[in-house]
Amino acid sequence: MSVHPWNRTLWDDLTRDRARLPHALLLQGPRGVGKREFALSLGQWLLCTSPTAEGACGQCPSCAWFAQGGHPDFRLIEPRSEANDEPAKKGGKSITIGDIRELGDFFGLASHQGGWRVVVVHPAEAMNPAAGNALLKTLEEPPANVLLILVAHQPRRLLPTILSRCRKLVFGLPDKAQAKDWLAAAGEIEAVAVLDEVGGAPLLAREGADPERLGRRSHFLDALATPDPAKLSRLAQEFQQRPEEGWGWLSRWLYDLLAVQAAGTPRYFPDRTGTLNGLAKRAHQAPLWQLQQTLLQAGRWLNHPLNGQLLLESWLISYLDTLEGRRER
Repeated sequence: MSVHPWNRTLWDDLTRDRARLPHALLLQGPRGVGKREFALSLGQWLLCTSPTAEGACGQCPSCAWFAQGGHPDFRLIEPRSEANDEPAKKGGKSITIGDIRELGDFFGLASHQGGWRVVVVHPAEAMNPAAGNALLKTLEEPPANVLLILVAHQPRRLLPTILSRCRKLVFGLPDKAQAKDWLAAAGEIEAVAVLDEVGGAPLLAREGADPERLGRRSHFLDALATPDPAKLSRLAQEFQQRPEEGWGWLSRWLYDLLAVQAAGTPRYFPDRTGTLNGLAKRAHQAPLWQLQQTLLQAGRWLNHPLNGQLLLESWLISYLDTLEGRRER
């Protein structure tokens, strides 16, 4: 594990004195800025027998255990797939009370190395209510020499009593130039092209640079650029198994159209500025804004077992209506 350069100041401030570490940390901030990697690096550093100011040594037996995913003084709690106990897909499963109760046995054992024990919960907001209440009991009476690290993309979903018992580290987006330089240095040239689309988060840009996804993205945006009813209906059919992708691209496209109408500058798709300028002149602002608000509200439905094709087709036809002067359906 390594700490990304834009998080180095947070790292230096936190690791300056081991003796002053709290019993619980909350790493909060947007997705894709390296919070999980930071948490794992911190755990490895704390368990390392020869740590440096930069991090764990990577050479000692403790680091070897950590690299193999079997350190006896470390636990990583994440949502799991019921089928094969592998990490669940985004938005898939919850962290259950059973996951948290297993920590009781872990805390009941003496530290293998006679020092710290570390638990990382990621993402913390995936805990269901019972799991959250179970974890709260641990936070209220923390075991000695235990560091509990919660990683949260949406900290407001956590119990206020959990929030109040953690020291908070707030992670932000890196400077855009720094993010682009980091991606370019890693050879992630395609990721640089989608950095704006994912809101400036470098790790999300790296995920979004998958060639198949880039192909779907180009196809979807091309259809939005030259829309007609038949084309949009086919598009909805093609993306019926991926409504969340269609929702994301359409939401950002609508935001950029409104941004162009207001200030002339798109945020998510600057490479499509010319097309957006042309469409913004056609689009009627009030129904465009109403549709964008509808999609923002619809984000919470994406994991609901609705007919993805019908839902997406409705949004796409409403988009066409805004360009042709008809009211949103």
